[in-house]
Amino acid sequence: MGTDFQQARETLGVRLRELRLSAPGGRLTGTDLAQRLGWPHSKIYKLENGRQTATTEDLRAWAAGVGQPEAFAELDARLKGFESHIRSWRRQLAAGHRPVQDSWNLEVGRSRAIYAWEEAVVPGLLQTADYARHMFLRYADLQGSVRDTDAAVRARMKRQEWLYEGGHRFHALVWEAALHALICPPAVLAGQLDRLAGLIGMDTVELGIIPLSASLKIPTANGFWILDDRLVITEDWHAELWLNDADSVATYLRVWNTLRESAVYGADAHNVINRARRALNLP
Repeated sequence: MGTDFQQARETLGVRLRELRLSAPGGRLTGTDLAQRLGWPHSKIYKLENGRQTATTEDLRAWAAGVGQPEAFAELDARLKGFESHIRSWRRQLAAGHRPVQDSWNLEVGRSRAIYAWEEAVVPGLLQTADYARHMFLRYADLQGSVRDTDAAVRARMKRQEWLYEGGHRFHALVWEAALHALICPPAVLAGQLDRLAGLIGMDTVELGIIPLSASLKIPTANGFWILDDRLVITEDWHAELWLNDADSVATYLRVWNTLRESAVYGADAHNVINRARRALNLP
């Protein structure tokens, strides 16, 4: 993921450098352009070398600064091209977590079968409101984003209506480690575990747990979601990646099926959840 993102930034940077060197009034040095735009010289260097992701405003200023305002449309199209697949958290969270949840709600609403793998947290479609609230607060602190926690929680809870509509099927795989992770207070985690236990046997939910003791054919790497056979959504600390090409979807489905071989279901999954619940030493 980082490689694709970096290559896209570097390609855009090469084009920015070309425009600077071909300015109608004569080639501009990085210092010249920085002075024109009122930017630190380091920003010119970072953008041209793919060390920083440009904003739409940066690209508009650059095109005007090099005397080629007509180039803005091309530059902005390049940016939107890779940002449609690689969605930086900085941009996505500029207005808070609620808009991100709304985007997810639209895609989930279009889906009939969803396959999810989470190695560190309980999947959003199965979260309690209290658990979700603590997740949003943690990420808001990390990213320094707007704290629209209540609105984000409501949007996530609304998405769960999908589970109660006919013709839908949620195939969830969770690593046992996620059942012990105290990303929230113990009492909140206990409530979350109770909800998971109650979902086992629901006709629209297939919940598999991979025990810590299970033999694994591949590492339990980053979490991801497959929506029907058309879209994969996965994330890293800097961005969320949306992939809709057939090869990528097939690869992630193969990973999901491989992980599934290590999972337990039904009564066995219930036992793993209960073990995590007892470890909290709560009533």
